[in-house]
Amino acid sequence: MLSRKHKLFALKIVSLFSVVRGYNIPIIALAQYLSAIFILAPEKRALAVLLDFNLFIIVLASSLAIASGYIINSFYDSKKDLINRPNKSQLDRLVSQKTKLQVYFSLNFFVAIIALFVSFRAVLFFSVYIFLIWFYSHKIKKYPLVGNLMAAFLAVLPFLAILLYYYLKMPLYEIENNKDKLAVILSHATFLFLLILIREMIKDLENIKGDLANDYKTIPIIYGEGISKNSITILTILTVIPVYFLIDIYDVGYMDIYFYCSFIVLIFFLIYLWKWNTKEKYVLLHNVLKFLIVAGVFCIVLINPSVLWHGKKVLMTI
Repeated sequence: MLSRKHKLFALKIVSLFSVVRGYNIPIIALAQYLSAIFILAPEKRALAVLLDFNLFIIVLASSLAIASGYIINSFYDSKKDLINRPNKSQLDRLVSQKTKLQVYFSLNFFVAIIALFVSFRAVLFFSVYIFLIWFYSHKIKKYPLVGNLMAAFLAVLPFLAILLYYYLKMPLYEIENNKDKLAVILSHATFLFLLILIREMIKDLENIKGDLANDYKTIPIIYGEGISKNSITILTILTVIPVYFLIDIYDVGYMDIYFYCSFIVLIFFLIYLWKWNTKEKYVLLHNVLKFLIVAGVFCIVLINPSVLWHGKKVLMTI
């Protein structure tokens, strides 16, 4: 049997895993790799992309920077989370604030060190990314709309790291030849950005009590739930724009099935958004959006499954 000391240590490990949301990070890393394999480098075999050491470092650095971001976010939100997420908060508080900060600075230092293996530009990129996450957690997230926009932007930024990795090492004539790939990944990123922004605004509806108690100036607190729901409705309608480009302008293979299904889900999402007004129902809507985001990651494979075994250039023509 485990001693009390070992049990406490195990609980602290579970607590730290909860703080860094260890269940989210593998999904983000997978999304980065799938974007590289199926969108940015479909002419290569999947194994060649997976064995790219520099790409591995970028994905690892992204994962660790995101983990440190969750830690600093938990550090600043500890009081609010006691109201909004009491059960998770009790688990997270098994790790002291001092330990959280020690892990936070250690992770950020390690990110800077491993980024050096890629280039100084990678160090600069991740340094800016880490600073923006801290600035968001410390200041920006308390302000209406700006906080939501920055949260969504920071969630999409790791994919910009992959994009820059492939495009910065290309000569100008190759960049011109690959502009369709750029348009496709930007369209994907825009759709993802809008879904995450909608999710952030749903979280504001969920967390009204905790936000109000801690002087967070969110849209539902300042302008009311009706204005917040109107904004969410507009953003949901705007998802039509990137999806139009992905389905009708460019060829995304069988992934168009995902986008058609997403539209059906989002229609029901809006219907129930206006019918429901309790925290429990908002959590359900939040989980629907999470499902769409995670499903979108796995559905990237549908763009061209043959890339997995022999590499084949994806046709993306206007």
